[in-house]
Amino acid sequence: QGSEKAKTFVHAFLKRSMPKMKDEAIQDMLTRKAVVLEHYHKKKTKQKRKKTKGFTAKQRRELRLFEIEPEQQRYAIFLPLHELWKQYIRDLCHGLKPDAQPHMIQGKLLKADLHGAIVTVTKSKCPSYVGITGIILQEFKHIFKIITKEDKLKVVPKLNNVFSLELDGFISYIYGSKFLLRASERSAKKFKLKGTIDL
Repeated sequence: QGSEKAKTFVHAFLKRSMPKMKDEAIQDMLTRKAVVLEHYHKKKTKQKRKKTKGFTAKQRRELRLFEIEPEQQRYAIFLPLHELWKQYIRDLCHGLKPDAQPHMIQGKLLKADLHGAIVTVTKSKCPSYVGITGIILQEFKHIFKIITKEDKLKVVPKLNNVFSLELDGFISYIYGSKFLLRASERSAKKFKLKGTIDL
């Protein structure tokens, strides 16, 4: 190549390799006949991750995702669920033996999933709730949905109610006022033992 072509090529190459450098600086480098090339980092554009959006609470209500159809509100349908729950608790507590320590079982039950458990409202500030017995079908932050033997779906608030559940002769009490959590949140919570508990 001729000298002019070579000069033009080198100038263009340097301009492309070092885009931040001005033409005067490149020309100055060429006159010295020595060029130290610096590595030019191209800025990587971060790709934004698309978050998968679930349904909002309003959409879930509109779609009636958590509603149990009237024809499915039958106690007998959910008895197999109760049998599964009993086996789940036995496995969780390594068998409910007579010599098992009550506070250890109580601690496990506090974090256990209660869907399928048969509970009874033993104390309440509202007398009409006392005596309601049935299988827990759904647990929300503030309420239990319970199906009774009379095939009636009862919505019982946790607040100001005490529930009891019995399994293999072991009776445990749930103070609903201290239980205002979703099932998923409850499994990670550390419960403190308290001397006295009020409704």
